[in-house]
Amino acid sequence: QVQLVESGGGLVQAGGSLRLSCAASGRPFSIYTMGWFRQAPGKEREFVCAISARTRSTSYADSVKGRFTISTDNAKNTVYLQMYSLKPEDTAVYYCAADSSWAINTQPSDYDYWGQGTQVTVSS
Repeated sequence: QVQLVESGGGLVQAGGSLRLSCAASGRPFSIYTMGWFRQAPGKEREFVCAISARTRSTSYADSVKGRFTISTDNAKNTVYLQMYSLKPEDTAVYYCAADSSWAINTQPSDYDYWGQGTQVTVSS
């Protein structure tokens, strides 16, 4: 079992920055791929980015490429999402997820564990 707890969400003006954190506990952190997803009201949950905790390889959705950065601190069992140049369309609940496979998957159904989510609101 893996427990995931997100933090760092909030309200920010367009063009601003936020850093989300996801603390993992339970099974050894380094065997998982960690991902960030988001879900806006009335929309499906969508892939944002992911990182292999073992190889540090990453993948980003086109909508956030160049603005968001995912990273891990394996010593702290924490994954981060640094968000720059935020836009109103980035407004959503952001979820951290853990996948027990080596591949970097982009579908929510591929992830085994989920955090409770943290709200990010970007005002125009």
